[in-house]
Amino acid sequence: MLDKNGIAKRIAQEVEDGYYVNLGIGIPTLVANYVRDDISVEFQSENGILGMGPFPIDGQEDADLINAGKQTITALPGASYFDSATSFAMIRGKHVDLTILGAMEVAENGDIANWKIPGKMVKGMGGAMDLVASAENIIVAMMHTNRAGESKLLKKCSLPLTGVGCVKKIVTNLAVLEVIDDGFLLLERAPGVSVEDIKVATEGNLIIRGKVAEMSV
Repeated sequence: MLDKNGIAKRIAQEVEDGYYVNLGIGIPTLVANYVRDDISVEFQSENGILGMGPFPIDGQEDADLINAGKQTITALPGASYFDSATSFAMIRGKHVDLTILGAMEVAENGDIANWKIPGKMVKGMGGAMDLVASAENIIVAMMHTNRAGESKLLKKCSLPLTGVGCVKKIVTNLAVLEVIDDGFLLLERAPGVSVEDIKVATEGNLIIRGKVAEMSV
């Protein structure tokens, strides 16, 4: 199965030349490290930067240059900085081609819960609600199960929803799945992971059509 960097590497294959991409906190922030060198991509963060680069090398961090998750980042040549109002105008105006988010749960109809666990301290929803309400192409990066081994790909989310019917694709440590009308369509399996492993780890309706290829990462 994949680790967090492996998930990010696989998602990076979904990023196309000329895309404007928003990266959520957690695993999605790693995607910027693995985008191909032969394509031009602009990474946007809702705290006000367009043109984020990979994470900085140890010792070269700039404490004033951070992403929405308050992690230190780098800026590529030509990067621009602006206020949050301008940033969210980009998001709400549908100027972002791809949004990559983490999630605590995803339902088989594309609902996403990614901001609150009842009884635990959280910082708030942040920009996630605007992103899922406006984005037309949302990929979720997450582990297939929680720490208790329970599936995070469900028939129905149990946690408070961030968005309804908005997720298009999911990349986990076990598989790549597409959300279709009937449930989760299994597109690829992680190296060393069997279709049976994925069945056991998926509570929602898992759809298998023919032979499932092993993903390349």
